Amino acid sequence: MTTSQLTAPERPGAARRQGRPGIALAVIAALQLMVVLDTTIVNIALPHIQGALEFTTTQLSWVVNAYTLTFGGLLLLGGRAGDILGRRRVFISGVLLFTFASLLCGIAQEPWQMLAARALQGVGGAIASPTALALITTTFREGPERNRAFGIFAAVSASGAAIGLLAGGMLTEWLDWRWVFYVNLPIGILIAVLAPMFINESERNPGRFDVTGALTSTAGMASLVYGFIRASEDGWSDGLTLGAFAASVVLLTAFVLTERRTRDPITPLRMFADRNRSGTYLIMMSLAAAMFGMFFFIVLFVQNVLDYSPIASGLAFLPVTVAIMTAAGLSTKLLPVLGPKPFLTAGAVLTGSGMAWLTLISPDSSYAGGVLGPMLLFGFGMGLVFVTATLTAVSGVAQHESGAASSLLNATQMVGGSLGLSILMTVFGAAGREEAERQMPSFLAESTPAQQEAFARTHELPPPWGHQVLAEGIATAFWAGVGLVALAVVTAVLVIRVRKSDLEALSGAAGPGGHAA
Repeated sequence: MTTSQLTAPERPGAARRQGRPGIALAVIAALQLMVVLDTTIVNIALPHIQGALEFTTTQLSWVVNAYTLTFGGLLLLGGRAGDILGRRRVFISGVLLFTFASLLCGIAQEPWQMLAARALQGVGGAIASPTALALITTTFREGPERNRAFGIFAAVSASGAAIGLLAGGMLTEWLDWRWVFYVNLPIGILIAVLAPMFINESERNPGRFDVTGALTSTAGMASLVYGFIRASEDGWSDGLTLGAFAASVVLLTAFVLTERRTRDPITPLRMFADRNRSGTYLIMMSLAAAMFGMFFFIVLFVQNVLDYSPIASGLAFLPVTVAIMTAAGLSTKLLPVLGPKPFLTAGAVLTGSGMAWLTLISPDSSYAGGVLGPMLLFGFGMGLVFVTATLTAVSGVAQHESGAASSLLNATQMVGGSLGLSILMTVFGAAGREEAERQMPSFLAESTPAQQEAFARTHELPPPWGHQVLAEGIATAFWAGVGLVALAVVTAVLVIRVRKSDLEALSGAAGPGGHAA
């Protein structure tokens, strides 16, 4: 008897309990929610992590970057692993690794322990996330059933950011910052237990792992990010700074050479041959770079300067989520009529305007007067770009390569976010040092002995001098964000060229693949 002739329960890798597609989808969506949620839920807890583990502000950015770099750098390798080894098997492995890393984050006592655990979390997410999307095609029949599943999956992905903001605030304020990691433990274990019960294993496809490509790209970007962050603390002439940039050049060059020669590259370079797709990748990378920096610094501002509680901080960011979802819905309806270029251009311009507005931030800025307006403008612009970039990235791509195209877009977004945050952090560090020197005479003349003792221990000025340093550094860093968005605007205007025939492809792409990405 052949494999195709076996009944469902007898087929190797078949779910032990058949006919429960709703539970299967819930398991898959729960993983996606956990991975997406982990970016924003941790952001709200950053000031508390900084205080507990004694991170400097520049070092604190690695709590974000350690996760996003490994996640983005290994995302394509995780998808390839699912194709070769079986998606359910890889899915469960990624979930368990992510869950174990969350435990390590929660019990971390030293900065290096937190960063190592966050990097491991990113590896787990990179393994599990792409297979979660692919498992929908394995579990649901093509047509309305699969389309509904993709729609639910996309809704969960979109809502994950908002849920993370609120959950991060509640867990941090009511329990402890460590619970933003501990909350993953019961969810991850439940997913790992239910997956083999309700999700079928996929067929294995022949292929090779491009481990060299994955490692050289991830290590190269990590070296580049480290170089920028090191420069923010020790200057551009520092030996380790220069060494990090040199290592980045060598590693990224090796990555390109590897991808050109290997038979099964992790990053098909032919994806960049199309000007629209390449332009879209650059736009998304630039805007993600600005977005990651904006969220990171505004969280520090509202909690450290405006003295918002973690819950209030989470609520403060909800209008941004609403703006993003509103604009995304608008672009989805009008995209087949107007094409992508107006949305990419207008979205980038609005995002840049919001970022430029944020450069006016100061210790005297209020939430309503100096933060809410520019964040709404920024969020609406990003919403116009998100759906449009996804559909443009997969437009004109063969069906069997659409997953690689959309995954590459997600990878560039994560890696771009890490790079952008490191660039903004470099500017922040330089501006903060200059402002600290200006504030030092006033601090020495007016501070109490206890404040001077605290400064000797932490090397960071206490309020109100520290508020001035933080606000000046943030405002100056946002000018670097304006420059990154300007690159996106120029790319949208000069590079994106969409033919009329592409509009039909874009309209069709608004189905499962586009929504899911």
